[in-house]
Amino acid sequence: MNAPQNQPLEIPEGNLAPGERPMPGPRPPRAVWTADPELTRAESTSDPSSPWEPDPSTSGIPVVRRGRHKTSRGTGVYRIQSRDGRKTARRTVGIDAARGLAMIGMVAVHTLPALNPDTGEPTWVWRVAAGHASALFALLAGVSLAFLTGSRKRDTGRSRLRSRVSLTVRALVLLLFGLSLNLLPIPVFDILPYYGLMFLLAIPFTLLSNRANLVAAGAFAVIAPFLMQLSLANFDYTPYFNADIVDFALDPVNVFVDLLLTGHYPAITWMTFICLGLALGRMPLNRERVQIALVTMGAVVAGLAVGLSNLLLYRAGGMQAILAANPDMSATDVRWIVKLGPDPILPPTTNWWLVIDGPHTNTPFALAYSAGLAMVALGGFLLLSRTAGRWLAPIAAIGTMTLTLYTLHMLFLATVDTAQRPGFWFFIQVAVAALVATAWMKALGRGPLETLVRIVCRRVSRLIIPPDPERDAAPATAPVPVVAPPGGSGSSRAGG
Repeated sequence: MNAPQNQPLEIPEGNLAPGERPMPGPRPPRAVWTADPELTRAESTSDPSSPWEPDPSTSGIPVVRRGRHKTSRGTGVYRIQSRDGRKTARRTVGIDAARGLAMIGMVAVHTLPALNPDTGEPTWVWRVAAGHASALFALLAGVSLAFLTGSRKRDTGRSRLRSRVSLTVRALVLLLFGLSLNLLPIPVFDILPYYGLMFLLAIPFTLLSNRANLVAAGAFAVIAPFLMQLSLANFDYTPYFNADIVDFALDPVNVFVDLLLTGHYPAITWMTFICLGLALGRMPLNRERVQIALVTMGAVVAGLAVGLSNLLLYRAGGMQAILAANPDMSATDVRWIVKLGPDPILPPTTNWWLVIDGPHTNTPFALAYSAGLAMVALGGFLLLSRTAGRWLAPIAAIGTMTLTLYTLHMLFLATVDTAQRPGFWFFIQVAVAALVATAWMKALGRGPLETLVRIVCRRVSRLIIPPDPERDAAPATAPVPVVAPPGGSGSSRAGG
């Protein structure tokens, strides 16, 4: 029905299914009510395309949109309902699917053999996933940090303070939880304590622009490996396989040095992925040209990293310099480090070690190689979700509760010997993860550990930075004046 000119138009509360009524009580203002082009942090916590994408359930309701870009018609974005059924969170299928792929890749590396028993060479799973799956995991952590701090528009004022407090709590929870989890006899390196420290280090970088974070990512990739090697050569410290909470209490300095500089996932080098993810998370990831650019640039970065590494190692004297500094090693030993990674760290004998690109070597070329592949994976899944988002549902469901599933994976490895039937145990873990995650998401929404961490972070942040009643409260609905387009009649249509 056309509305008379110069008459306000009542727009129903946005993003409710037909026939549903809004719950009573004051609510914060939303762009769909007020036509305010400023994107609020509350509307962009989970999905970079929100609220600029139209919701299929409210297709007749006018929604503020920015720019002209294609949408996935409901396949690229889906909703997760809260436990009480009163709220839903918009999530991007492609991002969750990429996170699910990272989870499956880490399970594969931890479960399947690294060497082919027939040829003695690294398996294709090891070549594809070793070091790269965890790097994708870290890059997507940076993307999540961007979403948590305002997505494309960085939050300001009290929201900024509250989000930074929340991130600090989240980082400490992950750090302490990971150290506590290491009390179990886990046979692989646990990334969670490093992950928590990365979150803590990332808080200042959430205030920076995209360009500044891209520069920071490049600086970490180039400078941090030299600091790592310098630390290995000069610090007298006790290395840890998986430092636990008791080690942290008795030997905090060594544990901190291990997590920051010399461990399996040293935070100072892996900040490369966090800063890159922060920059990508503030880009319009729902736009097709951005997704194509991610795939293209990622492939170029990965290709250049591998090409330059091989050139420096085999053509520019790198191999000879490494052998001269390590007389007890042969060229075959160096090639095995390139293929399988160090055991457990690179020798601090010469900086020529930094030209190799092996998994978990944490060299500039290894970081660039993994970052490029992570960009290809992210852009590829975003593109795929535009037309085949529903087919990605099982892997995307895994990506919605990676903290819970990763913890279960660590518990599984600590109690089950997977060396006897690795293929069978890999299939069991992935199948159970997909089934449990899909059922849990449909029934209860967020995963249990994700919900617990979210509740703790929210309550602590609200306790330290209380909400402003005058700014946060708003009526349930607000009249929106109809703005006539140039040369138009000023008419509009509301409702479904």
